[in-house]
Amino acid sequence: MLILQTPRDDLLKPLQAVTGIVERKHTLPILSNVLIESRAGKTAVLATDLEIQIHTDGPQAEQNDFRITTGAKKLQDILRALPESAVVRLDWADNRLTLKAGKSRFNLQTLPAEDFPTMNVSETTDAVFSVEQEMFKHMISQVQYSMAVQDIRYYLNGLLMQVEGSSLRLVATDGHRLAYCAAAIKSDLPKTDVILPRKTVLELVKLLNQPKENITIELLGNQVRFRCNGTVIVSKIIDGKFPDYNRVIPLDNDKIFLIGRTALLGALERSAILANEKFRGVRIQLSPGILRVLCSNNEQEEAQEELEIAYQGEELEVGFNISYLMDVLRSSGSEDMQLAFGDANRSTLFTEPGNADFKYIVMPMRI
Repeated sequence: MLILQTPRDDLLKPLQAVTGIVERKHTLPILSNVLIESRAGKTAVLATDLEIQIHTDGPQAEQNDFRITTGAKKLQDILRALPESAVVRLDWADNRLTLKAGKSRFNLQTLPAEDFPTMNVSETTDAVFSVEQEMFKHMISQVQYSMAVQDIRYYLNGLLMQVEGSSLRLVATDGHRLAYCAAAIKSDLPKTDVILPRKTVLELVKLLNQPKENITIELLGNQVRFRCNGTVIVSKIIDGKFPDYNRVIPLDNDKIFLIGRTALLGALERSAILANEKFRGVRIQLSPGILRVLCSNNEQEEAQEELEIAYQGEELEVGFNISYLMDVLRSSGSEDMQLAFGDANRSTLFTEPGNADFKYIVMPMRI
């Protein structure tokens, strides 16, 4: 039975939108599959790992109603390997899916669609709002690098999304550094906090590819739903209490100066070549008019960079993880950064001049 005949890209694009969450090896074999279904000739493609679920519109179907599941990664890999101009034909018979394109032919196994588990979406709505995709993607890019990776404090392995009144805030921390950004939204919402899992955040970034279009965000109790570009992501949220980020922001650091972002980033990137590979330590020395960047490693190799700064305060030396400094400089689009130091044992505050909605705090390390 012919179920679908379509240009390659019309099937590949929706597949690529959902297969990022599919695990190749799963305790439930069917979760390695993607569900392709059609109602009244309109197809949809769905994948889930039971923590996150992505549903997107597919190409027009030849048959009005069908539901099949087949290996997500295999189908995607076959489509990628076909010529861009290929027209793909899908036939389904005796629980096997046959894909034909030109003189190519592939037989794929299917599993019963009725066995495909989908998430039960909560009917409790705490808040609904919309933001421009470009703005939301920029906000995520400003904080996501600070998320923890497989930390035992599971609530750090994600990103705090907080709405309050007409304000949207995103915060991420791994316990060593913290990134915060905020933006105004056209809503008036009760204060609501959710922690988005790391996997959800990474899928969101891929989805936000229509800059001027809006994304609608619904906070549904213990879930969150995102809608844009014909795609719906439903994700569980991390159950836990995120640290009070306001207590972390140093307010009385008095050694403050501006520095060119690209100049400092270049100095750090060059110095990082000779940084200790395990500890990634860098020493920042402040003295009147000069900031020095110093790195060394176990082979007794050393790097030193000097940058001129408008600073006339007392001398100071602070150690940092060099990767933490480069992360914030790479993610920012600002020409200059403002740095506010306290003493050698206190966190340093990075901000963008004229932008009160972004803050980055990084703790010192012993070197």
